[in-house]
Amino acid sequence: MRLANIMPAGAEDDEDSDSISQLFLHVDVSKPGRSEGLHFLCGLYPDAVGIHSVCLRPKGPGSDPASLSKNRGRVFQELDQKMRDGFHMYIEARGVNEKLFPFLQAWLYVKDHRNLMHWFKRVGTFINERKTT
Repeated sequence: MRLANIMPAGAEDDEDSDSISQLFLHVDVSKPGRSEGLHFLCGLYPDAVGIHSVCLRPKGPGSDPASLSKNRGRVFQELDQKMRDGFHMYIEARGVNEKLFPFLQAWLYVKDHRNLMHWFKRVGTFINERKTT
């Protein structure tokens, strides 16, 4: 299923802060030998994927900010429907679909738990350290 708008109706009203109902995902697609790649900003939901934007930008961490603004592309929702469908099929063929949501949701919970346990350990070590004179 594809998402027509990046934010579903009523998303601002969700009060359940214990569960993740949407994820924003940056997807970079590159090809060997090319100096630039496609960059997608996607909204990922349990039952849908929405593309917020797509642009062609230079690969690598040292990209020139001026070239990034030059290659912004067009507003995704203003593209022709066939073009939008084509981009959706392109990222879906690379595994970016609603099946990715439960995996990323579980991974984020595990990551958060590990970070919390690491923090508890550091705090416990700090508290239990004896003052040296």
